[in-house]
Amino acid sequence: MKFTKGETVIYPQHGACVVKGTKKMEAFGEKREYLILETVINEMVLKVPVDKADEVGVRPPVSPDELEDLVSVLAKPDPRVPSNWSRRFKNHQEKLKSGDVYQVAEVVRNLAARNRDAALSAAERTMYERARVNLISEIAPALKVSAEAAEDYLDDALAKGVLSAGGSSKASAGAADSSSSSAKKEPAKKPPAKKAAAEKPAKKTAAKKSTAKKAAAVKPAKKAAAKKATAKKTAAKK
Repeated sequence: MKFTKGETVIYPQHGACVVKGTKKMEAFGEKREYLILETVINEMVLKVPVDKADEVGVRPPVSPDELEDLVSVLAKPDPRVPSNWSRRFKNHQEKLKSGDVYQVAEVVRNLAARNRDAALSAAERTMYERARVNLISEIAPALKVSAEAAEDYLDDALAKGVLSAGGSSKASAGAADSSSSSAKKEPAKKPPAKKAAAEKPAKKTAAKKSTAKKAAAVKPAKKAAAKKATAKKTAAKK
């Protein structure tokens, strides 16, 4: 690939860069020609050996004709990603390192979907913001628009898929159905078995006490009646 001063190229993980020229420099005891790049995002200077530029992934930005394919990737409504955090994070890191615009778009789309559900870790949030900025820096020169307009273009593409109103309401409906289903399955409450078991002995004890009281009250009455009968018989004999 030939590089021209002032043109824009893409460097993996750094996004769009402006070619500042080439310069012969000595490193490790060897003189080599280096490509001098300045990143669009934070104006950092990068030095890449010209003969290693293709190997490290330096390439032209996406063309206007390729933007339609890029939007198709961003607008996919239901991406599948590993549920395991470490596996998902590693997978996204590898995509970003590739420097391929479509793989970077996949990272942005996947993390946008998780961010919609407030499920991003601090590391994933940083990755998401960085991937967005890199993609915006590539879309801008392809459309020949400002970074703000390129960001709107990116958000419009995401709004067709993972950030669509239908997708959000569908997720909310799913959560509501789950809650409703759980409520229906919840069994009716039964009185505690221990309480019922404790009431029976209490009732039996109360019944016994009542019977004992009645029996105790009857005995003196019978004795008194017997004494009166004996007294009457004695008086009659006299």
